[in-house]
Amino acid sequence: MGFEAQELMAQLRTGVVSASQGCEFVCGRSPAILTLESVIAEIAPTNIPVLLVGESGTGKEIFARRIHVLSSRSNEPLIKVACASMKAETLSAELGLPGNSYSNGMHNAETVFFDEISELDPACQKILLYALPDGDLKPQPGVLTARVISSTSQNLDEEMRTGRFRNELYYRVNGVCLRLPPLRERKEDIPLLGEFFLAKHATQLGRPCPPLSPRSLRIFFDHTWPGNIRELENVIKNIVALGDEQVAVSHLMATPTGPPKLTSQDTPSSSLKIAARAASREAERDLILKALARTRWNRKRAAQELQISYKALLYKLKQIGLQDSESN
Repeated sequence: MGFEAQELMAQLRTGVVSASQGCEFVCGRSPAILTLESVIAEIAPTNIPVLLVGESGTGKEIFARRIHVLSSRSNEPLIKVACASMKAETLSAELGLPGNSYSNGMHNAETVFFDEISELDPACQKILLYALPDGDLKPQPGVLTARVISSTSQNLDEEMRTGRFRNELYYRVNGVCLRLPPLRERKEDIPLLGEFFLAKHATQLGRPCPPLSPRSLRIFFDHTWPGNIRELENVIKNIVALGDEQVAVSHLMATPTGPPKLTSQDTPSSSLKIAARAASREAERDLILKALARTRWNRKRAAQELQISYKALLYKLKQIGLQDSESN
């Protein structure tokens, strides 16, 4: 790993990367994100095509822009192509193919980002296929010289199997394939992401920047986040805009978080014991979340505040369902 990559990784371990380095939000410290950023730091200076695969809301455009900013082409424009709405004649014109009225589109960019490339219709796929280089290092007339980054939320293997996506095009755009993890697989990044979005939207809306309560963090950790980071940002924006955290997060509570309900098989004595254990677990979880929030998710400092050993804290994190990045 080169010096620039090492410097970037050192900053990533703090969970924050500056906007000048192509990051528009706090990335996190989860193993999946650190691994992803390590690969990006290595491939960004090259010209290899990149395919970003991830669910909706995982930040594919953000990572595409970061690759561009970390590249030697960063001073030149990046053009985003919305593939779902692209028409064949427009694509031909943007690519500057012969017989079109203008050719000042993608050939003036140093990086082209094909957003949701699987949404290109067959005609557009054919046009793009013949506009992408095929291993020839010498510039050819009509061939795109810009760095190509593509994204998809679809399974392209399945799309190719059914004939909806051209095999040849897949191999042209898939020089390196990067999978963006969904938020449910990197929940330990939620506190940092939450803090960033709180500050961002408080500034934009001219409102105070409230801290996230342990109750909200508990709800966030329990939620599956089908909308991923985009969904989290929307929830945080509502917290700032409404000024009422409880109302803003109430829709995330799929099930009650209180003590377990009594059933016909529970005796009063055993139910009391169950309720007491549940209350104890809830209190312990609240204390842990508060300590983690105060220490910005620094587990060693949190363990010191809680006056328990570091290993004991890791064990308790697993007990309450919070993945520990250092044990993976």
